[in-house]
Formats: sequence, structure tokens, C-alpha cells
Amino acid sequence: MSRPSPGDELWLRRFHPADSPTARLVCLPHAGGSASFYLPVSAAMGPGVDVLAIQYPGRQDRRMEQPIDDLTVLVDRLYEVLRRQPELPLTFLGHSMGAAIGFELTRRFEADGTTPVRLFASGRRAPSTFRQEETFRSDDAILAEVRRLSGTASALLGDEEMMRAALPALRADYKAIEAYRCEPEAVVDCPITVLTGDNDPKTTLGEANAWAIHTTSPLDLRVFPGGHFFISERSKDVMAVLVEHFRQEHARTAG
Repeated sequence: MSRPSPGDELWLRRFHPADSPTARLVCLPHAGGSASFYLPVSAAMGPGVDVLAIQYPGRQDRRMEQPIDDLTVLVDRLYEVLRRQPELPLTFLGHSMGAAIGFELTRRFEADGTTPVRLFASGRRAPSTFRQEETFRSDDAILAEVRRLSGTASALLGDEEMMRAALPALRADYKAIEAYRCEPEAVVDCPITVLTGDNDPKTTLGEANAWAIHTTSPLDLRVFPGGHFFISERSKDVMAVLVEHFRQEHARTAG
């Protein structure tokens, strides 16, 4: 671990700071998403968990910054920030684009000698599965896709001006994730829990199960009722999975 940099806090939101944490949960937003998406997760975790919700450039309080439209660059920046944090057992939670980012961060940490405790990959098909998508090339296509997936608060969806203001970040994120490619041979040792909705147009059950080829550990697949944003629709059930994970980890390390 190297020393924290003054700019690191731009990336990190601790909505409920833990005084003496024994574990860390890094929450990675979806395309167009922001750190505040994970406020419910932060509130649900116990005092022993240091919950870091990531704020990408180009949104909310970072809206004046240029968003990053290359997933590799975004992961590299995040890796440098996270490796400067005080060392704690590390769990990743990423939804949609955030799941791919979580996988790539896991690869970087493992290459550096640190295996995260677990990756929760939510609402995203396996890294090596491919769909031809070029939503980012058209603003109207981006807005139509966001409305189709209902990934933004309903009030914002009905506000054309606000939606247009969010376009730079949305465009960059869609470009980053739609250009992302991962070879089938990319494997981590970290256990992976896949969270998926049974009616998600972005991820079939087969595509969710395909995460199994990317870990040397057994895959844990959890299917919830709902669409792409089942993680919000079924938040109580998802939180229960996360709370149980940290309970088990605490028991294992304490024993």
C-alpha cells in the first residue's frame, strides 16, 4: 500500500464512516450511475464494514470533470486510488458496468498479490460474452435505453433537460462498456457471486452462468424476480445476501 493522494477522496464516498472497520466493501455504479446509488447498501452494512461508494468523474459533484470513456483507463485510475487505502479484506460489488469494472479490478489486485474476498457481479453478463451494441453513438438511443431499463430516478426520467445534462457521462460510460472485451481465458481466484434478475433484458441466465469460466472458485448464482434494476426492486433481499456475506467473513476471521 502506498500513501493516499489528496485527489483520492474525489473518487470515494463514505456515507456512513466506520470507526474501526475490519472489512471493506467497494461499490461500483452502473453506466450513468453515481455513488449515491449505493446509499441503501451503505446504510445496511454493519459498523465493521468500510463501505466505499465510487464516484466516477462527470456526475453530481464531479460533473465539471471530463468523464472517462475507456474502461481500461477508468479501472487503472480506480486501482491506484484503492491500493492507497488502508489495507482491509476487500469485497467488490458492481452493478452492470460496475460488475465488469469489479472483475478487472480483481484481476489487477490479484496480479499484485492480493486476492479479494469476493466479487458480487450484479446485472451483468459474463466478461467474455459479447453482444454487438453501439448505443453510445446516438443520444436518442442512449436516452431510450435508459428509459427502457429504468435505471434513473423516475423524476429524472421525466425531466428532458436533466436527462440531456446527464448525457456526457452516459455517453462516456456506454462507450466504455460497449467497447470492453475480455478473453475467455481471463480467470481470477476470487469467489464470484452473480446476482441477476429473472427478467433482465441485458443478461440471460446462460450469460450469468458463464461467469463460472472466469473463476477458479465455485460460482454462486442468485436469481431474483425483476428486470435490470432488480437490485433496487428487491433491495431487501439483496442486502440480506451482502449482510450474510460479511457475517460469515467476520465469523471466519474471528475464529
